[in-house]
Amino acid sequence: MGIGVSVFLLALGAILAFAVHATVSGLDINVIGVILMVCGAIGLAMTMLVFGRRDRVGGAVVEDRVVTRERDVY
Repeated sequence: MGIGVSVFLLALGAILAFAVHATVSGLDINVIGVILMVCGAIGLAMTMLVFGRRDRVGGAVVEDRVVTRERDVY
């Protein structure tokens, strides 16, 4: 799940939880909104952890060395 999908789930969940005042028999729209917001937040946190670690794994180049060998010609 990427950042875009996570933000979409957060927004959709917030709309369902706070802005929709409809009633559906057998479903609670507010609970579905909260569930979507929690899933979006978990997905966003996991995406940030994965992409954040990927950026830091490479490390920095401390020193460039050029190694040359002289060949003996017989």
